[in-house]
Amino acid sequence: MAPAWLFALASVIVVSLASLIGIVTLSVNEQRMRGAIFIMVSLAVGAMFGDAFIHLLPESFEQSPATVWTSLYILAGIFIFFLLEKFLLWRHEHLPQEHNHTIHPVGYMNLIADGLHNLIDGLLIGASYLVSIHVGLGTTIAVLLHEIPQEIGDFGVLIHAGFSKPRALFLNFLCGTLSIVGALIALATGHLVKGFPLIILPLTAGGFIYIAGTDLVPELHKERQPAKSVVQMIAIGLGVGLMLLLTLLPS
Repeated sequence: MAPAWLFALASVIVVSLASLIGIVTLSVNEQRMRGAIFIMVSLAVGAMFGDAFIHLLPESFEQSPATVWTSLYILAGIFIFFLLEKFLLWRHEHLPQEHNHTIHPVGYMNLIADGLHNLIDGLLIGASYLVSIHVGLGTTIAVLLHEIPQEIGDFGVLIHAGFSKPRALFLNFLCGTLSIVGALIALATGHLVKGFPLIILPLTAGGFIYIAGTDLVPELHKERQPAKSVVQMIAIGLGVGLMLLLTLLPS
């Protein structure tokens, strides 16, 4: 059991550090950063839709003994984030300007959805190492490849929402550390954790679908230049393609 704990914790620490990939942008000037935001948001749209429809939803229905409940959890995820955005918009309008700054609610919603997703990643990694070291390493590689493009997109969403680059990096890293919490839960509870993803997976999928479809896609439509619109579509396709590429990895 000791090797499983050691390998699992080392793996989730590495995965958590992937959230710091946005640090490469700290040396980029503000003008270039703003020019790249629409690409990063487009990548996030593709990664969120791709992750939801290629990974989270199929896994949810495959594991679920009652698909109707899985569908209801997905809808619940959509409605939860709808209500969350309503609350954040209300707060955004009623708090003094110096308290809310110019942070768009989608930034906070993205942090919550990303935190849930990182928690699930940690659960999956921890549970995989309880099966074997080989299975755990394979899962870690898949999660890490998945996290890199997603974290780039998440960082772009936070910048787009109005966070400063250092604050966006710090908050993204805090969300990333939830994978460590998830791994500890999986390692400590063993077989008891199996029922947890049956609820969290579809809830997270619903959250990703809501954020990508209702908040990010409308933002992309604000770009009217044909050339930049083509770049957006390519970035969206790249995000989906990266999620699709993960299905080719051996399970």
